[in-house]
Amino acid sequence: MALRTNLSAAALLFALVVLTACRQQAAAGEGSFWEEEMDGQEGDAAGRGLFILGKFQQVVKTAGGEVKVVRGHRWKGDLNPMHIGFVSMKPNTLFIPQYIDANMILFVRSGKMKVGWMHKDKVVERRLKSGDISLVPAGSTFYIVNTCDQHKLQIIASIEYSQTLTFGSYQSFFVAGGANPASVLAGFDRKTLTAAFNVSGEELAGLWRQTGGPIVFLNHETISRIENSSSNEEEAIDEDDNYENESTADQLREMEEEEEEEEEDGDDEERPWSWRKILKPLMEKVKERRRHRPARSTTKAFNLYNKERDFENSYGWTLAVDEHDYKPLATSGVGVYLVNLSEVTSEYGVVLGGSGEIQVVFPNGSTAMNAAVEEGDVFWIPRYFPFCQLASRGAHMEFFGFTTSARRNRPQFLAGASSVLRSMPAPELAAAFDVSEEELGRVLKAQEEKVILPIGSGEAEEDGGGVGTMKRRMSL
Repeated sequence: MALRTNLSAAALLFALVVLTACRQQAAAGEGSFWEEEMDGQEGDAAGRGLFILGKFQQVVKTAGGEVKVVRGHRWKGDLNPMHIGFVSMKPNTLFIPQYIDANMILFVRSGKMKVGWMHKDKVVERRLKSGDISLVPAGSTFYIVNTCDQHKLQIIASIEYSQTLTFGSYQSFFVAGGANPASVLAGFDRKTLTAAFNVSGEELAGLWRQTGGPIVFLNHETISRIENSSSNEEEAIDEDDNYENESTADQLREMEEEEEEEEEDGDDEERPWSWRKILKPLMEKVKERRRHRPARSTTKAFNLYNKERDFENSYGWTLAVDEHDYKPLATSGVGVYLVNLSEVTSEYGVVLGGSGEIQVVFPNGSTAMNAAVEEGDVFWIPRYFPFCQLASRGAHMEFFGFTTSARRNRPQFLAGASSVLRSMPAPELAAAFDVSEEELGRVLKAQEEKVILPIGSGEAEEDGGGVGTMKRRMSL
């Protein structure tokens, strides 16, 4: 926790340094690094020192915008280097829904934007302006819209590198898309998807039309609908409900409650090391600090320019933002399930009975694995990888597993009645799939079941036998 908090704070400080440098450079008439071609450039990093990051990697390039990343370096066994990303979006564009394998703090360098992301089964939308920072948790599906019709949107992002994915600086998993970019949905076979969405193969094929890349232009009608659409932007979210991340006070309180339960069970023996006696002074200090600290929602943005400067003299000024100013900086990565996505943990499973299939999808939308499993087989799912389990027809599949985290899972799903796609605003999602809102609605609302979905009788007949829609199930 301390390490991540420190990294997050460092990322914000770095963003401020970059911002200052950009303004000074522009004032001097030297141009802006946003307009330079930096793909593959090494710069002078090799000759300037060990801690100079000089290479920009272009990870997204479309007519609507681009994303470039400067990779951090591992240092003395550090498994979580910080990377810095630069996002540039032209007016009236959409960065289509996706999730990445790292916490990402967005800093709006210039322009205005609308960002939406999943927070506990709901879409939270925020309108950000220059100077705002906002956290998008790892694994949380998000999208960005530049609704301005005149100015570019420029974002600096700190990216906390995932420990388990080694494909590059970070990995995007596109929820929407088509031919370009490929949606992670495309990695599942047709029978799985038609059953999951409860539509025909022809209807499903209509979703794969997008060819504009990850950043696409929006027409004026869509922009108008987005601007006028209602959102839960002002929805109050409990300050203490911190992405399931317990505060120190919460943990201490839990320890006190456990002791009280033990006493109720009959253990009345006086113990000199009683948790209540030991922790009471600390609890009082925590409560006192909370009383004097202004509350900030975990989903609210924080504007750097509105914060009081920490130091100022005739030659300049400084300010810093930490978890006490902006509570999300104290949080760790929060993952989701996506048909099922393994969350912030890797999963290890043992098939206890029956047989079936395990399907796993790569971030690029291709199939990573489609394997038959039976009793006694052991499997594991890398964190953030989409996957599903299918039981064999006429049988069941029972499996038991471990995860690499003891924290509560809060799964989210792509298919079925509880699909994350149903929660997302129709204009943005339809534009991302390049289909009409009506067509998208028919596909997304056709399946009435959720979480564990039946294979339809039509699919069973195509497979060569078996009737009864509920005999073969798949966990999505």
